[in-house]
Amino acid sequence: MIDKNTERKHIQYLKDEKFIKWMLYPTEELISYWQHFTEKHPEENIHLLKAKELFRRINLSTYTLSEEKKQKAVEQLVESLQAYHRKRKMLKLFVTVASTAASILLLFLFLHDRYREYDSHPDIPKDYYVGSELESKEILLFTGDQTTTFAENIDVSIRNDQCIQVKKENSSDTDEITTDRSSINRLVVPHGKRSKVLLPDGTQIWLNAGSTLIFPSYFEKKSREVKLLGEMYANVAHDPERPFLVKTAYLDVKVHGTGFNLSAYQDVSPWIVLVEGSVEIKSDKGKEMKLVPNERVVRNENGSLERSRVNVSSYVSWKDGYLTYHETPISEVLRQIERYYNLSFNLDDHVSLQGMTCSGKIILSDNLDNVLTALTLISDTRYHRENKSIYIYRK
Repeated sequence: MIDKNTERKHIQYLKDEKFIKWMLYPTEELISYWQHFTEKHPEENIHLLKAKELFRRINLSTYTLSEEKKQKAVEQLVESLQAYHRKRKMLKLFVTVASTAASILLLFLFLHDRYREYDSHPDIPKDYYVGSELESKEILLFTGDQTTTFAENIDVSIRNDQCIQVKKENSSDTDEITTDRSSINRLVVPHGKRSKVLLPDGTQIWLNAGSTLIFPSYFEKKSREVKLLGEMYANVAHDPERPFLVKTAYLDVKVHGTGFNLSAYQDVSPWIVLVEGSVEIKSDKGKEMKLVPNERVVRNENGSLERSRVNVSSYVSWKDGYLTYHETPISEVLRQIERYYNLSFNLDDHVSLQGMTCSGKIILSDNLDNVLTALTLISDTRYHRENKSIYIYRK
């Protein structure tokens, strides 16, 4: 089962098929198997515990996966899914990819419906969502009177008030852009792209697709302020003397050091989710509220603020390369997929699919077909692509 002579033992367990299925789908057969295994090999308990701990806090990130490994993961995913389907109607799939440095990327989907292969020539019903692939746009970085374009996702770092460093995805090269202390910078991330920003105070920002961030090259002594259109996750550097302010069209956010996700797109109600620390918000109607971790606040159309307790991982997983859903309307899922992959769906049309929901996880693969296949697995749908059109319809 496991070659105990080649790698650290807890890493070997993470690559073992029975261990993976036990963690994701603990059937009586698997529980019995591992119980007998640990009784027979008590010296393995410490390695199993370490593997289980690592499994539960795995971080999914498409930034660290090479094209070759992505393709390999896809091939393994399809092969494993077809094999496991012969045994279970309720599926849970897990794919592992290990690099030569023994770092591991774990990808998995929770599947609540039986798998059906994609039919390249289906008989498409009349009731469907139709989407179109749009022309790809470049990321724009405005620094003073300069404009720089990038075809790939980028990491932006302000190391000092006279220089901005830009690292392109899948590249070790770094570009340097000259700026000055008083420069106000603007990063425009179109649909189909994502970026990260390291601000001069050490604050980290993950900028989602279809977003714009306005930020200075230097923070003044009394405050730190940025402006947002779109969505971001922020890990704010703690500074009790200088609050960190985020300005949007309908919500203003004030923190000193914390982690939160803020969504301020034009086409949906703005909301904020607090991961850790504390946040004070103020709406454009003057309403104020203070959040504690695991709370979400939505600014409704009438200007009121609505608070709820949530599982924050469902709202912040996008920064780690995957989306999580639990009985989420398919229209919301498609709206997110629109942004990530630069598509356009007829979501305002009153088709019967509007009542459908999705539960599961979608890996933000660079391959659109992989994502659409994952969508069909977490919903009762099929898809068909024809030229630049995409049809989503019931099975």
